[in-house]
Amino acid sequence: MNFAGSLGPRPRNLEVQDLASFDRLVAGGAVNLHGWHAQSLDLRGRSAALKSVSVEGAMFLGCLFDDGMEANLRGRGALIFPRLEGVPFDPYRAALYSPAELYAGLATSPYEELPDARIYHWSIQPGQRHRVDATLASALHDHAIGDALDELTRSKAWARRSIVGVMGGHAAPRGSLEFAEAARLGRLLALEGHSVATGGGPGAMEAANLGAYLSQASDGDVQAELAALAAVPGFRPSVSAWARAAAAVVERHPGGTPSLGIPTWFYGHEPPNYFATHVAKYFANAIREAILLELCHGGIVFLPGAAGTVQEIFQDACENYYGAREKVAPMVLVGRRHWEQEYPAWPMLRSLAAGRAMADYIHLVDTVDEAVEVLRG
Repeated sequence: MNFAGSLGPRPRNLEVQDLASFDRLVAGGAVNLHGWHAQSLDLRGRSAALKSVSVEGAMFLGCLFDDGMEANLRGRGALIFPRLEGVPFDPYRAALYSPAELYAGLATSPYEELPDARIYHWSIQPGQRHRVDATLASALHDHAIGDALDELTRSKAWARRSIVGVMGGHAAPRGSLEFAEAARLGRLLALEGHSVATGGGPGAMEAANLGAYLSQASDGDVQAELAALAAVPGFRPSVSAWARAAAAVVERHPGGTPSLGIPTWFYGHEPPNYFATHVAKYFANAIREAILLELCHGGIVFLPGAAGTVQEIFQDACENYYGAREKVAPMVLVGRRHWEQEYPAWPMLRSLAAGRAMADYIHLVDTVDEAVEVLRG
């Protein structure tokens, strides 16, 4: 699975993502950089090292060089993707975001001045979606995020744990029963040994990431933090206050259990939550949704939600409907009244599943405890 969106087998390239790795490889005797992908490195002061090796077939993405070195590398067969000016993000980034990066400056500045908001404002400027440079920058960025996500999920720490998705409405306020139950679900899943993945936004998504993050905390601490967060129920009217309340929880409980959030600037009016330790934020919402569903090989729990959650249910159902039995993943809908009467997705889902391999993998339950039990079986 390649979340970067490759259309074919990936060549055996070497991604060099930090200056220390570059220096170590060159000092270790590297003489041919063919297949190297150097991402966003400041290679000023490394001209002697670059001149001493073969660079044909090497790729430098958004790197900085001493004067004249860029032309030298091109002349010797390297492919150079230049830094893009006027773009408030790194299109060639080598890692996923952290909440601290997206909210850098939160303690002293309003949200509107922070990286996450500035990137969103850049993305919605008039005509931006039709400009070639903006389209290129956002596409390169999403490719880089996909590549970083692929690398994360293949790492030993993540590969040994099944990833379970939690989908649900963004409107559940802090302090509500819905928020508390979503947090308990995230906590129970993490305690069961799953990695929790959400859409990375507010509401049920924030709650599930919060529960996972605090999975090793005491019951009393979890209840205390839920009460503290309830003082700022939502991100309106102030994203700054909403995010600061969450950041305070993280400061009181450093080193929580890792979880994943996959939000999008397409819905940039909904800020990313602070409890997903790894944030794969995309510009393209369609790519983001497909990746989130594909990633959750341990199954998906659908909490009560509206149009967005209904869409996710049937997008996941479509994958299961046409998939091989070995690739079908559990779908657990929580809330019988909600999914049978208010938004009757369950009857149609059950009809779709009849006679298919997915029939054994769809479940309707009333509580998050039942949902966790289903996934345990």
